[in-house]
Amino acid sequence: MVRVLPVFRRSLGDSWRSLIGWSLGVAAALLMYLPLFPSLGGDGEMQQMLETLPPELVKTLGYEQIASGPGYTQGTFYGLIGFLLLVIAATSWGSSSIAGAEESGRLELTLAHAVGRSQYALESALSVLVRLAWLGLLAAGIVLALNEPSELGIEPPQVFAVTAALVGLAFVSGAVALLVGAATGRRILATAAGAGIAVVGYVFNAIANQVEDAEWLRSLSPYSWAYRELPLVEGADWAGLGLLWGLAAVSVVAGTLILRERDLTG
Repeated sequence: MVRVLPVFRRSLGDSWRSLIGWSLGVAAALLMYLPLFPSLGGDGEMQQMLETLPPELVKTLGYEQIASGPGYTQGTFYGLIGFLLLVIAATSWGSSSIAGAEESGRLELTLAHAVGRSQYALESALSVLVRLAWLGLLAAGIVLALNEPSELGIEPPQVFAVTAALVGLAFVSGAVALLVGAATGRRILATAAGAGIAVVGYVFNAIANQVEDAEWLRSLSPYSWAYRELPLVEGADWAGLGLLWGLAAVSVVAGTLILRERDLTG
């Protein structure tokens, strides 16, 4: 009997414990921050606190609208804590999918059992994406559940817009880690690449927030593609989403083609 998506199924089966851990981390962050909003923003205390901070710091962190429920949720979770959690998870999963498997010898063993290289790369990418989608949807469900009790005033469609942005942003890191892992077979290089594109994107966005002449850096920043239009406030930015998901798709395809041609024994 032919098993459907064997690499994908095995990857999910091997990682369910870590996925539970990441899920608990996402839930804990949301449950810690969002219920605080009524006490912080309801009587203007949040705005007063922002006025005591350097304007440059406020712009760097993207806290200009943090006194509103959508702005608070965007700034504390989607733009910072959730971004960090999902990027770390995506980079870890992406770097271990090919590079980690090659270093451990598991990749050659799997390929020896009638699994093609393209199949392995594509199913590995699918596994990373499905796990990220789960974390994104879990976060969306918790935000919707806390929306009224925490007086956030978020429109439900905007939650799914920001979820698409967050998952896409994290998947870029996972896909780049997978690509570099396919090209080098070195997990440390794959991890550095996946984390590096996230850090560079965040830094470029921060610089563009502070320096008018550096506005062009936004066009090079996946972080800006995801959050420049504040999806929790403005809704989906289709151009930004297209760039995010397009870059992720190109990285997956490139990684697949490179793995097909590379000598794994060299």
